[in-house]
Amino acid sequence: MRKFLITVIVLNSIIWFGLSSLAKADDYSTAVIGHVVSETIKGTDIDHQKLLEAEMSKMAHTFAIEMANVLQKHLPYIMDSVMTQLRLDLDKKHKCLLLKDSKIGDKECQDKKTQQ
Repeated sequence: MRKFLITVIVLNSIIWFGLSSLAKADDYSTAVIGHVVSETIKGTDIDHQKLLEAEMSKMAHTFAIEMANVLQKHLPYIMDSVMTQLRLDLDKKHKCLLLKDSKIGDKECQDKKTQQ
């Protein structure tokens, strides 16, 4: 009786986790849940830990693929921003180098001299 209760609790947690995950239920999820339910009803001993590990691995893979797609979509914008900031910083350094020995004062270059 105790083993049955543990199996039911694990089965319910797997079903709850599967249904509450971000992914929509598809044929694969339905097949896995149906298989677990039918094998539990038959009394077959299922390795729930391996099943959970396989499902977590599948979800991690799906998440990694989605993140790669997001990065691929937004990477040009990120790189544009980084390149713009790099150009601005290099322009400031170049300006300060040009004004270093002159009498022309610049607030950014003066601030850097006092900081150094």
